[in-house]
Amino acid sequence: MSSENNTVVSVFGFAPHRIGSGEIFARELSRQLAARGWNSVLCFLSPPTEAVRIFLDQPSVSIEVIEDCWQLSAKATLRLFEVLRKYRPRVLHLYFTGFLSAYPWLAKVSGAEKIYFTDQSSQAEGFVPTRAPLWKRAAMRVINGPITGVISVSGYGYHIFTTRDLLPKKRFHIIYNSVDIERAALGAGRGEEFRRRYQIPPDRLVVTQVSWLIPEKGLDDLLIAAREVVAAEPIAHFVLAGDGSHRPNLEQSARELGIEPHVTFTGNVQDPLAEGLYAASDVVCQMSRWEEVFGYVNAEAMATGRPLVGTRVGGIPEIIDDGKSGFLVPRRDTQAMAARILDLLRDPDLRRRMGESGRRIATEKFNQRTNIGQLMKLYGI
Repeated sequence: MSSENNTVVSVFGFAPHRIGSGEIFARELSRQLAARGWNSVLCFLSPPTEAVRIFLDQPSVSIEVIEDCWQLSAKATLRLFEVLRKYRPRVLHLYFTGFLSAYPWLAKVSGAEKIYFTDQSSQAEGFVPTRAPLWKRAAMRVINGPITGVISVSGYGYHIFTTRDLLPKKRFHIIYNSVDIERAALGAGRGEEFRRRYQIPPDRLVVTQVSWLIPEKGLDDLLIAAREVVAAEPIAHFVLAGDGSHRPNLEQSARELGIEPHVTFTGNVQDPLAEGLYAASDVVCQMSRWEEVFGYVNAEAMATGRPLVGTRVGGIPEIIDDGKSGFLVPRRDTQAMAARILDLLRDPDLRRRMGESGRRIATEKFNQRTNIGQLMKLYGI
């Protein structure tokens, strides 16, 4: 096939409205493709904001919009077909889209040589995987027959998908989600600036969770734990960064728990790594209730040298080395959460040691350049 077709079309089922983990991944992916003489077509749910457009801009990059590509949609299917006919890519890669779609067959009839799907699916609380019924296994192997490979972002995700047996096991690969180590270093000196922006008193010890503000992320549990922490250490301050449907309920809970002066809701932070969100934190939490498949916040906090407290669910135990880079606690166990947060707030040396350990692990295991390099090998380029 002509080198003119050295193109990868990546379909991202999210709107590029900030410089978050997905947008950073897309830029590094495009950079590594360009270094190998390939073009990158990035497809999103909506046009990027001006800041994101500038962030993604490279001579080898084209941006397309495919509305509703994350769900079964005739409109999205037709739009992807138009994109595939326009660029004739050698590789199609699907991210944050449903596993059940016509996309693999569209790519095959459009001449794509390789088709990949990355699974980012967290599961419901207490989910136990089982082998899918015979009819479903047979149907999925037809529908997704053209798929070259499925990328699991954690060993937990790999276990879930291979247990369901929807495709031959040899098509599955583990490539961890990752973090831009250099961007984490860029924000390392901006912690005080971030605190001033959100009027966090400079003498406070800051405990942060970065996530959607939805019940599955365990923020209700974190606020209950926060009441115990603040009672024991009045200089503790909690930052909930992100937005979501549950925000009014969480704000009400903070008032009812009597800790409102010790809680800051930042809303969505446009560039968490570079703006110093993690640098402003003394402890970072991931108190998920559901089976979190990975949790970008963990890798980002580790890359910034911050210790973690997370729940022992899904893939989080693969990321947090309990007792070394942070602590693992049972989900919904607010007393254990409070105890471990207090252990860290009261011991700056422990915070430093765990933070340094986390930074080493992130550099070795969750380094974006290295992990996207693994993806290049799968592409065969």
